[in-house]
Amino acid sequence: MNTDLLSLFDCDEARLRRILAETLAGADDGELFVEHAQAESLTFDNGRLKGGSFNTDQGFGLRSVAGEAVGYAHAGELSAAALERAADAVRAVTAGYSGSYAAAPQRTNTKYYGDDNPIGQPSFEEKVKLLTEIDAYLRSKDPKVRQVTATASASWQVVDILRADGHRMQDIRPMTRVNISVVVGEGDRQESGSFGTGGRMGFGDFVVSGNWQSGADEALRQALVNLEAIDAPAGTMDIVLGNGWPGVMLHEAVGHGLEGDFNRKKTSAFAGLLGEMVAAPGVTVVDDGTIDGRRGSITIDDEGTPSGYNVLIENGKLVGYMHDRQNARLMGMTPTGNGRRQGYSHVPMPRMTNTYMLSGDKTPEEMITSVKKGIYAVSFGGGQVDITSGKFVFGCTEAYMIEDGKIGPAIKGAMLIGNGPDAMKRVSMVGNDTKLDTGIGNCGKAGQWVPVGVGQPHLRMDQMTVGGTRT
Repeated sequence: MNTDLLSLFDCDEARLRRILAETLAGADDGELFVEHAQAESLTFDNGRLKGGSFNTDQGFGLRSVAGEAVGYAHAGELSAAALERAADAVRAVTAGYSGSYAAAPQRTNTKYYGDDNPIGQPSFEEKVKLLTEIDAYLRSKDPKVRQVTATASASWQVVDILRADGHRMQDIRPMTRVNISVVVGEGDRQESGSFGTGGRMGFGDFVVSGNWQSGADEALRQALVNLEAIDAPAGTMDIVLGNGWPGVMLHEAVGHGLEGDFNRKKTSAFAGLLGEMVAAPGVTVVDDGTIDGRRGSITIDDEGTPSGYNVLIENGKLVGYMHDRQNARLMGMTPTGNGRRQGYSHVPMPRMTNTYMLSGDKTPEEMITSVKKGIYAVSFGGGQVDITSGKFVFGCTEAYMIEDGKIGPAIKGAMLIGNGPDAMKRVSMVGNDTKLDTGIGNCGKAGQWVPVGVGQPHLRMDQMTVGGTRT
């Protein structure tokens, strides 16, 4: 595959540059974004290969920015004619407007992942064999296993960004992911458990039996725990959150509210609060796209800005937002490398990368023993948040009662309900064991999906509202 995407057009690069320069004359910003993407997914379910897909897509997006207005056109055809048609459309936003074209992003020689395409490595046959082995292994482990679903997915994205000032940036982004879910049953009752792993890397060591077996064991363990779980209580109580994936609550309840567009438009619960205490002392939250091989990491964002380590909340104080170029300019701030888009047919907007809370000084044991009666939420499933109000709801996929400082029976059906800014002020203990999730995060915003990472240490949160099925 030729990774010089501009060479795939039916004209030379000089003509592309002329069209772009003429189109963006008078604009504040904008670029030509060219993408080639491949994706493969295999699903093994109920003892057979149930689904398989492979697709290739390529095209360009042309953007012109004038103040708060954006003109955008895209096409799946890499030709000068298609680019000229797109240029006619996006020029509408600069009609009668005279802006000053923004300075280009700084260049970077840093890379956080390799270029190799993980599709085909290992082969189709080897991946089917792996999924078959996962199914057989789990069914042999416990007679309660009723269904096993295993999925192996890989993608490879090449992006080429050209600006009207001649500045050009390229990035090659691999991604893999393996998911295992298992349903166990006893009589009429059935419960499930799951495990997933992935990142910007090849399948690598996961195909070694020790690694995939530990993932399969974890999915089965969670399912068996839930099979014995009792109904969750409802009420107001102290909560201890596990480390790692429970950071998805931080992502939803706080992270989205710290994206620049929501704050510029003053629709976020955090709007206008820079410099103020928005969380308990000891709470520090960062968005970090610079971690090698992580699912949410990016060498450059989709405007060409190098990824960064951005502190958002420091010791409880709001110190920063996540920005793309447009919102940063309009707010008089600096782009943070968070301008992301799903693909060439989408406009960039402020999005998270890997968002997590830094460690404190408490052990998980100290937190558990400090709770008279409460809940230990080890893992979350789906959740919802209202950006404007900050209100959120999250379902627990693995949770336990805490009684007199000791972990009690497993519970099912627990829902954590709260308000993002208020919840962050209810953090009374921050653990010393920050961990990132295993590489499974996807984030949706305005109809676009991008891969992300989440993480946190164990946390104690006081007097949170818990929805359950018994009082």
